[in-house]
Amino acid sequence: MSQRDRLVRAKRIVVKIGSALLTNDGAGLDLPSIAGWVDQMAALHQQGIELILVSSGSVAEGMSRLGLRERPSTLHELQAAAAVGQMGLVQAYESQFMRHGIQAAQILLTHDDLSDRKRYLNARSTVKSLLELNVIPIINENDTVVTDEIRFGDNDTLGALVANLMEADTLMILTDQEGLFTADPRSVPDATLISEAWADDPELAGMAGDGGRLGRGGMITKVRAASLAARSGATTLVASGRQPDILVRAVKGEALGTLFLPKDTPWAARKRWLAGHLQTRGTLMLDDGAVRVLTEKNTSLLSVGVKQATGRFRRGDMVQCVSEQGVLIAKGLVNYDHDDVQKILGQPSHKIEALLGYIADPELINRDNLVLV
Repeated sequence: MSQRDRLVRAKRIVVKIGSALLTNDGAGLDLPSIAGWVDQMAALHQQGIELILVSSGSVAEGMSRLGLRERPSTLHELQAAAAVGQMGLVQAYESQFMRHGIQAAQILLTHDDLSDRKRYLNARSTVKSLLELNVIPIINENDTVVTDEIRFGDNDTLGALVANLMEADTLMILTDQEGLFTADPRSVPDATLISEAWADDPELAGMAGDGGRLGRGGMITKVRAASLAARSGATTLVASGRQPDILVRAVKGEALGTLFLPKDTPWAARKRWLAGHLQTRGTLMLDDGAVRVLTEKNTSLLSVGVKQATGRFRRGDMVQCVSEQGVLIAKGLVNYDHDDVQKILGQPSHKIEALLGYIADPELINRDNLVLV
């Protein structure tokens, strides 16, 4: 089986489009090209593929609108340019998607939104709800408020983190290059395109170049993004957004760009990430029935199966699940604060709203956010 079949089978795709493409190297938004990419996304959308768009271009569009020739160097000037440019960027996408009768939604994120467990779950739930409503989320870094300490650094990284967040099958990064070459083709004429590579190959970084004058990213950020996306099992394609029908052709399995392959399945990578990278904030003691259901059927954890909760955890924190004998069974991201968990211990899901006055989720820990240990 060809590795390109990974793209053919993809059901949830994150598409990232870079500044150089969107703004035609500084000449304002390239509206005909945006229309073309939206046409392709609409075609995939109609095939039942869930799409999430991560779009650069707000700062570059703001520079164009403000008549700035060089990217601002100070943070407040960058934020001002982003605020101005975001208006044009969103208007352009909305008008193009509406031609196809598709609703789009704008989401602005900072690194804190994905590193904080509560915000992480809220962001995941929001994007998931939009997808269920057949809406295409358009995600960008919140450049108007972000500081150097909490910025993603580039939208390639943001695209990878969104792929992790939503457990996407594929991350497609559209750029102004054909893909990753053995050397920078702008300075080495005989450099050759790498068709496929393992995302964690340490030699890839040495082959990547730097970014252009409009964006923060470059091929090196795309290599790093592919490695990050592979952590949750996503395949990454880096390809030229100027190739005709690039998105449609890619999901048909055509050999375009560079395909970065994860060595793990999405499930295994996701579970290891949950198991190894978060500090636990509390403990849930499960009854024997809950232990049996979790270990034998790989289900979500419901409040009815929990006998005791200790620790001062909040919604989105990592907690450990133990048996009545104290044996560690699982770890996961809890959907309720400690005080609320105390009120619903041993209670069925249909009573949560009456007991708390609200319901965030019917599960105490969703199986997507739970790992057996």
